Amino acid sequence: MSERNKCLNIFKWTSVLVLFIFITSCNNGKITQQTDTPQQGTINISVDESFKPVIEEQIKVYESTYPNAHIIASYKPEADCFKDLQQDSTRLIIVARGLTDKETDYYKETLQYKPQFLLIAYDAVAIIVNQNCKDSVFTISRLHDILSGKEPINAVMDGRNATSTVRYLQDSIMKGEKFGKNVVASKSSEDVINTITNRSDAIGFVGLNWVGDNYDRKQQELLKKIKLGLVECVRCEEKGLFAKPSAASVSFAQYPLARPLYFILKENATGLGTGFSNFLSMERGQLIFRRSFLIPAVLNFNKRTSKISD
Repeated sequence: MSERNKCLNIFKWTSVLVLFIFITSCNNGKITQQTDTPQQGTINISVDESFKPVIEEQIKVYESTYPNAHIIASYKPEADCFKDLQQDSTRLIIVARGLTDKETDYYKETLQYKPQFLLIAYDAVAIIVNQNCKDSVFTISRLHDILSGKEPINAVMDGRNATSTVRYLQDSIMKGEKFGKNVVASKSSEDVINTITNRSDAIGFVGLNWVGDNYDRKQQELLKKIKLGLVECVRCEEKGLFAKPSAASVSFAQYPLARPLYFILKENATGLGTGFSNFLSMERGQLIFRRSFLIPAVLNFNKRTSKISD
């Protein structure tokens, strides 16, 4: 075979190989190779920013258990988490609601399977005020008046339109009405807390896991500058009862501003997203929620008293 023909053959087979690699790697963007497993690999997840403290603890424990597993969490407003899920930026999001029927049908049509979602814990929206504020007791009707602007108190939130806190208060307190001009938006839950520590003429709304952990030194230092508001118990038979947000008051339906915590998993193979979501719903993950003063939704850890006879 001549040197020229050898070169032509090499060129031909090289072209075929390059074309094959290109086709299999692209495939119109519909197929992506998943190399992670429940115990190893790297995955990006999107998390509602109001749940940041407890999810950081969950990731810390999971990665210490599986050193080859790396979970990169982006903390952002709830609406942005759903955008990431829809745009394939992530396979797992942790938010304050599950999928609607319409959303489930959309994913089933586009993916040929339904994403999994599960209620894993209950949190609460805590009202915080400055330690120098004399008034920290709120009825539901008064909260409506504040959020609508009838009572001119500045209300500080972790966003204006796209966060789970905003959505929850619009649904449960405002019943779809618009907020007043006195409702202002901070960049994050941490910014809400910082604002309230410096102002006694405003109230703030944050997730309980930012201010309710009695074992967290940073949160205990914060509680020297702020205090938790009491909210009217709407389900109590006795009228005029008010409760602070806590695991106990949420469990017994005494604190009315409770909300769920879900994971939504768009993974059609057993990967790292499946491993971490299973961890959140099983004993160790549920105990971490309890340790962070949220209420586990999957496993029941009620204490029982017993007597041991001699």
